[in-house]
Amino acid sequence: MVVKAKNFQVRGPEPIDLKTMPTKVDPLYKSKKHYHQLLKDHIARLNERQQILYASNRYAVLLIFQAMDAAGKDGAIKHVMSGVNPQGCQVFSFKHPSATELAHDFLWRTTRDLPEQGRIGIFNRSYYEEVLIVRVHPKTFAAEGVPDLPKDEAAIWRDRYRSIRDMEAHLHRNGTRIVKIFLHVSKAEQRKRLLARIDKPEKNWKVNPADFGERAFWDQYRQAYQDCLAATGTKDAPWYVVPADDKRNARLIVSKILLETLEGLKMHYPQVDDARLHELKALRDQLVD
Repeated sequence: MVVKAKNFQVRGPEPIDLKTMPTKVDPLYKSKKHYHQLLKDHIARLNERQQILYASNRYAVLLIFQAMDAAGKDGAIKHVMSGVNPQGCQVFSFKHPSATELAHDFLWRTTRDLPEQGRIGIFNRSYYEEVLIVRVHPKTFAAEGVPDLPKDEAAIWRDRYRSIRDMEAHLHRNGTRIVKIFLHVSKAEQRKRLLARIDKPEKNWKVNPADFGERAFWDQYRQAYQDCLAATGTKDAPWYVVPADDKRNARLIVSKILLETLEGLKMHYPQVDDARLHELKALRDQLVD
């Protein structure tokens, strides 16, 4: 199977049914050794393109990961970005908002961490939590203290979807390319991974009782994700639904999606004019004398 980013891309306004979308596809690798070879090649090419991104200082790239619990976000970030220069890449994880963050609009806390030109920013969860977890647990609105909420709950989400689309369109117009990844894991595979966190001592530190309780809201989260993907997937900021039951496959797909994004940018190393060439020659002469 050849990895092509567009095969996993979705965007609205057509409805999206996650129940019909695969959580597992045929392996892209023939063996564990082959997987490591493929990933190593992707990482090497990512590193090359990231260096040009950093040097050209023209575009920024924002990589967003969203998923159900235990879908493999941390592992995907760790493996896919392992060869990228940390000087040009930052990872931000967003959990329960602080009192200060709750005192601002729902986009404020993530906006502070957007990548600057020449950098790759990675959001492990993001502002999308405000149309996902907040939708499944609407009582959290009380903590946000938003005034004049529409009486129609559906209108709340429509308004937030519009705010997100407008912000992402603004970012795109100003040079930030947004790559949105939804790691699509099955409920059965999630159960297997949560059990492994209990049964394997080296994974005990990952156990969060809240993750187990959230399984009771599986159908509500799936509906929230379906509506979110359809409402916020656009031409300039599409979603990629990545089958995540096979972690190795998911990492290969994610790395290829990011690689295609970087390779599609019109960028190159800064050009050196004649005056600069003359200066460099003079500096070289100092070193070789």
